[in-house]
Amino acid sequence: MAHVRTYNPRVRVGNWEEDVTLEEETLQNFILQKGRGELTVQKEGALKQNILKPVNLSVSPDGFLHFGDTVMLMNSGGGEHEQRGSCVLSIIADSSNIASQSDTNSGPHLLGPLHVGGAHNMTPCVRNAFIITSVDGTSDGEVLRYDQSFALRTTAGFAGELFLTSDHRTFLKCAKKSRLQELSLVEEFDFLCWWKVIYFDPQERLENEGYPVEVNSTVLISHCKTNQCLAALGNHILWTPFGKEYELTAHTFLDSHKAERDNNHWLFFMAQPANQNQSLMQLQQHSDIIDEQRENQEDMQVKECT
Repeated sequence: MAHVRTYNPRVRVGNWEEDVTLEEETLQNFILQKGRGELTVQKEGALKQNILKPVNLSVSPDGFLHFGDTVMLMNSGGGEHEQRGSCVLSIIADSSNIASQSDTNSGPHLLGPLHVGGAHNMTPCVRNAFIITSVDGTSDGEVLRYDQSFALRTTAGFAGELFLTSDHRTFLKCAKKSRLQELSLVEEFDFLCWWKVIYFDPQERLENEGYPVEVNSTVLISHCKTNQCLAALGNHILWTPFGKEYELTAHTFLDSHKAERDNNHWLFFMAQPANQNQSLMQLQQHSDIIDEQRENQEDMQVKECT
């Protein structure tokens, strides 16, 4: 069979005029999207440039948490039931979650709903900074007390001022890996965004109810509707645009003494202590050691299987 030569639009054979018009429209759409910053490569660059911008955490003059403070929420890890390094509550987003300039008059920002994860990067930035927000009319600057309801909100600007929320798990709505109660960041504020801080020691919990929450102290964070505590899962790893991270969920893990396990232990980190940077570096080193041990165990298991 003889070779059939193909033609391009410049030969002007067949529907050449339609092909030329289609190429012109494609080029015009490309130039228009580029001017509005809607190209995928532009969105990915804007995501990493904005979400990793440094954020200054609030300073506590009295050593207590206050409404309106900018904090990092950290789980220091544990090794009793799983080798888990330290992690911080962080936003998980990609280029598809950025609002285009044609949809809003403001600058680029994230749109909900978004997932969250436990990131190992301890540097305060837009991705892991949250603001303690009042839900009962308490003014900014007032101290946050144990068992007092509050909300966790992302910072203004690129983070979009989204609220951490959760609800009872269903067959269609649950955590991706563990299938437990899901966490997410949403734009609309309602009762599902209410949380409260619970004192760490169960035997002293009633005595401390109503007392101010100290900075950088181990606490539990309970969801007001479901009564499930915020938890980090070291056995469930998420692959995100920022690397491997722990899955976070709302689920209370109890030990044999009916006390919450280290999965539910969290710290509100602020810029109050003079040695905060040193403590963060120590936690980062501890997390790196735990991750290295996990990887070595996985390699040994793979070798044993082969």
